[in-house]
Amino acid sequence: MSSSSPNLAERYAFLQGELARLEHAYYVLDNPLLPDSEYDRLYREMLEIEAVHPEWVSPQSLSQRVGGVALKEFDTVVHVVPMLSLNNAFEDAELIAFDRRCREGLHVDHVTFAGELKFDGLAISLRYEDGVLVRAATRGDGASGEDVTANIKTIRAIPLQLLGKNIPKVLEVRGEVFMYLKDFEKMNQQAAALGEKEFANPRNAAAGSLRQLDSKITAKRPLSFFAYGLGALEPQSWLPSTHEQLLNAYVRLGLPVCPERRLLHSVAEILDFYNEIGAKRDSLPYDIDGVVYKVNSFAEQAKLGFVSRAPRFALAHKYPAQEALTTVLGIDVQVGRTGAITPVARLAPVEVGGVTVTNATLHNEDEVKRKDVRIGDTVSVRRAGDVIPEVVSVVKERRPVNAQQFVMPVRCPVCDSHIERLSDEAVARCSGGLFCAAQRKQALIHFAHRRAMDIEGLGEKIVDQLVDLNLVRTPADLYRLGFTALANLERMGDKSADNLMQAINQSRNTTLARFIFALGIRHVGETTAKDLANHYGSMHSLMDASLEDLLTVKDVGPVVADSITSFMQEAHNREVIEQLLFSGMQLSVEEKIFSAAVSGKTFVLTGTFPTMTRDEAKDLLEKAGAKVAGSVSKKTDFVVAGSDAGSKLIKAEELGVPIIDEAAMLELLS
Repeated sequence: MSSSSPNLAERYAFLQGELARLEHAYYVLDNPLLPDSEYDRLYREMLEIEAVHPEWVSPQSLSQRVGGVALKEFDTVVHVVPMLSLNNAFEDAELIAFDRRCREGLHVDHVTFAGELKFDGLAISLRYEDGVLVRAATRGDGASGEDVTANIKTIRAIPLQLLGKNIPKVLEVRGEVFMYLKDFEKMNQQAAALGEKEFANPRNAAAGSLRQLDSKITAKRPLSFFAYGLGALEPQSWLPSTHEQLLNAYVRLGLPVCPERRLLHSVAEILDFYNEIGAKRDSLPYDIDGVVYKVNSFAEQAKLGFVSRAPRFALAHKYPAQEALTTVLGIDVQVGRTGAITPVARLAPVEVGGVTVTNATLHNEDEVKRKDVRIGDTVSVRRAGDVIPEVVSVVKERRPVNAQQFVMPVRCPVCDSHIERLSDEAVARCSGGLFCAAQRKQALIHFAHRRAMDIEGLGEKIVDQLVDLNLVRTPADLYRLGFTALANLERMGDKSADNLMQAINQSRNTTLARFIFALGIRHVGETTAKDLANHYGSMHSLMDASLEDLLTVKDVGPVVADSITSFMQEAHNREVIEQLLFSGMQLSVEEKIFSAAVSGKTFVLTGTFPTMTRDEAKDLLEKAGAKVAGSVSKKTDFVVAGSDAGSKLIKAEELGVPIIDEAAMLELLS
């Protein structure tokens, strides 16, 4: 067979199509079809054929994704359809006014909006002609941007050729280039290991990567893409009637579209969507800074038109900023429950994410050195939800000449015990154990936590006094406290002392899982504690378990098993457990409830229930094998509604989802 035989050409065409299919499944659908080694084998075969027949290589060949010759500068691209920015809303009232303006402008009582995420990346326009990617440009000033075609081609989530048959002659796809957080962190770790500059955040990393004059550098960066809009289009008859239908068409063409989107039919649903996405914002795999609402109907969009440089039919609803700049006033260390010594930056007060921040964690000594944080520096501080604020990066251009470097202390600032750091750990620890008041206090606060022993009223200020006055050294001492000792504490009257005594006494009746969690064993969270309780059934069985036996417990690996055995081998820990058990602990093992009417079903809880909290109802349902979701959809099996139920109840009525009350839920469970 000659090197230019029809069979080789057919094989080359097959490899192009097969590799494109595999890349789409891997990068767009997140569904790898073959092992990486097999993909690599097919890719090498394609390169070998191209080496023999370079005339067969087209701009659409997957080999062209690796980058070409470095440019001296980017060419300018004029956008046929301008890339406009959106007006922003920060308050609910602005959103309500937007909905009213749309209804009044259309002379209707009801408007359907498409809700989607507002990504914190770089806006891009992709031009496809007859399904082939021919040009990519940045937003620039909206009227014109930079030609970044060579760099865009290196992003494997973006198809070089669209899929399917219903492809318009010209299609300009608008969307966002961004980085997944896991890819960003991995890239920064690799940069740190090589002593290279790290990026401050994923947005800067995406923008910086896309504007590289050398596309070979861009090819090494883990960039991703989501499509969300439309520019030029020929013929216009291809256009679906709604924005939602357009995004579905994009999916069929092989373009990646974010699945976090929803049709919204009222202001109540819009606010629910905003709050729901806000609640899970910190767990999303990418950064967002808000959500976007667009009138779903393209005909209605055309009627509303544009004002200045923004459309009247769309609005960005922003979340409070999660990063801000401030100054490091000092660097102290805190002693945690397990003795961990954590450097903490004391900051000039700054508002981040709607909260005033004065402290931010620096994690450990290595992190301080890696980020090169010094006293006097201007730093970027990040706060994500309930997570402790952290110092993200230093603005070194603003560093004062007298900025001081941090030195990790060698003695514990609380008990003066030696600080030690094991060779396999990044964290330094106080060696004082329960001798250290800081560790005692944190251990007691954890012990009394609502999800542990649930001792209501035993807060940080009470614990501080109990430890400082030497009234309590271990959790077992709590059950030996008398009324007089409590009543004599600062700001503790007779009534408060009596309430706390009752809470301590009531905590003796608890579950084995809660008790295990309350002990504060390193690496043992609530879920692991439940697994241990179900496996062993008693505290003494767990105390005497071997390392090998622990490894047979569900989801318990070597690190967790070693932590448990180390804890149980300490004589003082075993003594505290025995004292706690001797104090009258009644530890029950939770039994699994099984109900055929509930198992595998999806429930949504809304409103206030007469006899239990929503957390308690959720626990009952999950024990029975049900799933409890945060929003109502067609997949919801039941909505459990209490008094003052809100928009979730309305949505359930609209979708015809069965609505039950607490009593009916309990009947299902029984």
